[in-house]
Amino acid sequence: MAPLLDRHQPLHFIGVGGIGMSALAGILAERGYAVSGSDPRDNAVLNRLRRLGVRVFLEQNAATVAAIRSGTSVSPQVVISSAVPETNPELLEARRMGLAICHRSDVLAALINSQDSIAVAGSHGKTTTSTLIATLLAATKHDPTAVIGGIVPAFGSNGRHGEGRLLVAEADESDGSLVKFRSSLGVLTNVELDHTDHYPDLEALITTLQRFAGNTSRLLANHDDPVLRERFKASHWWSIESAAGVSFAAIAQEQRGDGTVADFYEDGELVGRFELPLPGRHNLSNAVAAMAACRLEGVSFAELGEAVAALQAPGRRFDFRGLWQGRLVVDDYAHHPSEVAATLAMAKLMVDSGRSALPVAPRRLVAVFQPHRYSRTAQFLDGFASALSEADSVLIAPLYAAGEAPIPGISSAAMAEAVRQLAPNLPVAVANTLDELAAQVAAKSQEGDLVIAMGAGDVNSLWERLEQRQQAIDSAIAASATPLAA
Repeated sequence: MAPLLDRHQPLHFIGVGGIGMSALAGILAERGYAVSGSDPRDNAVLNRLRRLGVRVFLEQNAATVAAIRSGTSVSPQVVISSAVPETNPELLEARRMGLAICHRSDVLAALINSQDSIAVAGSHGKTTTSTLIATLLAATKHDPTAVIGGIVPAFGSNGRHGEGRLLVAEADESDGSLVKFRSSLGVLTNVELDHTDHYPDLEALITTLQRFAGNTSRLLANHDDPVLRERFKASHWWSIESAAGVSFAAIAQEQRGDGTVADFYEDGELVGRFELPLPGRHNLSNAVAAMAACRLEGVSFAELGEAVAALQAPGRRFDFRGLWQGRLVVDDYAHHPSEVAATLAMAKLMVDSGRSALPVAPRRLVAVFQPHRYSRTAQFLDGFASALSEADSVLIAPLYAAGEAPIPGISSAAMAEAVRQLAPNLPVAVANTLDELAAQVAAKSQEGDLVIAMGAGDVNSLWERLEQRQQAIDSAIAASATPLAA
């Protein structure tokens, strides 16, 4: 492995429960490294790490630093992520003690750069595409290692230690750290401005992704994306629009609310037909990217055709939570206008086709959206309004600041007003709290509605709040009931 990872040096992750940190900690523990970590939020993720042999601390302070230094003659390597502030007491003590400190991207780079690897980057679809690649490789007996930014249903976690030749990693562009990766195969899904807290403009993002692409041995890219097509040189291209002039293509023959039937082409020649159980054109593009990556790594189409039929999207990607008073409640991570538009287009396909992988086909579409970051909301306010206007009803959750300072004039109310300006007859409401949001869902939706909670913040707690609301109502009814006389 790269010099950063020394089996004689323990590793300690500050914020080990994070989606990116926990995957790395678990893989390294399974590979025989001495791993510890701290996180104040005790949950199932930490329990899994404990089972893998990770020593978990629930306090982030000087005492934790003293504990990880005791009993070892080698000072531990401390790993942090961009989510750990410089004011974190544990980080401050680690610096005071002179411990070596690195970013999680350095650890991921050490893994990616030390073996045959597939790194998936791009503005949208990274988590889904990397999940599908890892799932297909596992289903076809290639036993990959995987480091994903979401829960992979086939693995039950976001990280997997495999004994096979390949490592699959999601390469996050949000902080620019993906330029450290040198993968044997790079995958680029698309390019669109996001993370405006880091990138001042689209050109800055393109420059970063070009550096990532230049570090790959081979590049597989989406020919349907105009920026990729015009600004990048790929060794292989894929498309869902045309089989001409690309290495791989999937052309839809039937699009339904419960999936897509498509023909798969290689170098313009029809190879075979497959059925994808994930609806929507964006999922078809993600799937053909995954199939193409697997084909480039030597997996036969015959193997892939069978494995594709059992694919599942990662957690928080159109994640069905349950039926609540006849409403279908779905959680989705969409937090960019293009992602919201793609999610709602897929949902409308279910409504229009009368077919769905959900327990029943929905009749109406209620979009519940939580703006994420003031900077992103300000940059894309009109784009969000346009995407949300395609729903039958819109509920706007309290803006999730993610640590950002407010921007005057940018709020959930401003987003609601932008939607009203575009669609005056569309029912739109704004909630001041998440509990108020749950009350609005109860009051403004109806049986047969598909309620999609979208956002990267805490709007994913909507399902639990709806359940708690129902429990409170049931308890009140039970308490007021008069027992029958004997």
